[in-house]
Amino acid sequence: MKSSSFIWGTATSSYQIEGAVTQDGRGPSIWDTFCKQPEVIQDGTNGDIACDHYNRFKQDVQLIKDLGVEAYRFSIAWPRIFPQGTGKLNAQGMDFYNRLTDELLEKGLQPWVTLYHWDLPQALQDRGGWTNRDIVGWFCDYAEAVTRALSDRVSHFILLNEPSVTTFHAHVEGVHAPRISDKKAALAVTHHQNLAIGQGFSTLKSVSDKLIVGSSYTLFPIRPAHDTPESRHARDVMDCLWNRNFFDALNKGEYPELFRKELNEFCHPDDMKIIQAPLDFIGLQHYTPAYAYAVDTTPVGANFGPSPSHFALTDMGWAVDPSAFTECLVDFKTRYGDKNLIITENGAAFPDQMINGTINDEDRISYFQTYLAALEKAMDQGVRVTGYFIWSFLDNFEWAYGLSKRFGVVYVDYKDNLKRVPKNSYYWWQSRLEKLLGNENERKTRTGT
Repeated sequence: MKSSSFIWGTATSSYQIEGAVTQDGRGPSIWDTFCKQPEVIQDGTNGDIACDHYNRFKQDVQLIKDLGVEAYRFSIAWPRIFPQGTGKLNAQGMDFYNRLTDELLEKGLQPWVTLYHWDLPQALQDRGGWTNRDIVGWFCDYAEAVTRALSDRVSHFILLNEPSVTTFHAHVEGVHAPRISDKKAALAVTHHQNLAIGQGFSTLKSVSDKLIVGSSYTLFPIRPAHDTPESRHARDVMDCLWNRNFFDALNKGEYPELFRKELNEFCHPDDMKIIQAPLDFIGLQHYTPAYAYAVDTTPVGANFGPSPSHFALTDMGWAVDPSAFTECLVDFKTRYGDKNLIITENGAAFPDQMINGTINDEDRISYFQTYLAALEKAMDQGVRVTGYFIWSFLDNFEWAYGLSKRFGVVYVDYKDNLKRVPKNSYYWWQSRLEKLLGNENERKTRTGT
């Protein structure tokens, strides 16, 4: 992880931090609609203001610079660019990302652009959203417009963020926008997202073959909650819905047997060839192992559930088990071969409290220490990882949990004008990165490379 080719960064997403949901011509997203429904957000908040990053981005970019990372991964709000999802580009919305990009470059930070992080324009949801195959074309048109605007300064693009979440939480469980719980819809969404990644890759490469284009996925080892046939079947169902329906399609050109017949109903000729795009990198996002339960409350008869009680838990109720990080990375290499992997998210939520102006988040520091050691262990076993992005730079709007969960290395004081306060984990990263990158910069200076 000390190689000059290894990139260190931090990450956020548009709806979670930007706010300004009606500013400068932005159209409504499915999350704006979702948040207006009663009792769907745990603490009753919404993303209308969030962290107000839209109006405070210069302050935030300076904090990112001071953290010591080399890169910042942010996402584009599709409804800022095309308020109706398609049609005429909103120049004011695009101008925000131009200004953010310029500010990052001025501070010596490498922008990594995620094109879709779940905030679909509501106008497209009204036309079926991800269940409508036409969304592949809508996405590619949007992606091309953004790429043409930014590719003179941005070289790294991520197509979709965590398609498994859009499939499962949004279209099986119905606990994320657009709040659908239907197995056939969820499988259509899976296939159309895979197709959008494959076609999106070709679209971006047609803008410039020099662009570095990938997509980001969750990767959790999924374990049966109980040693029973029902739990083991639930585990297989969840592993396919969460992991293999995406990774097998991308890397093998076929769907796993458990869902192959149902997913193939959505396939047109050449779809699987398109889906097997030769991504320049695969973004992997890991937090915890997951435990599968047989249930009758979802249309697939399975869901995630509580972690075993012997694990320490984060504020999300997720097991702190760094061995799972090593396990899933090594398993990925075994299943799919040697790929260029970037850890595009890793981090933990804890119930941080500010006392006398200080946030002593030692539990988060411990999490990072053990998970980075687990990452290094996987790399020692031959897994090729060329980057790591801290999740998250800021505390933010944590989807259905609202503002109640804090993942950031920077504290946002929601009661005091959204004041930013670096946590002790911020300073821990600052020191660590200074040693890692400072030594690397010294070597470059000394050797002239």
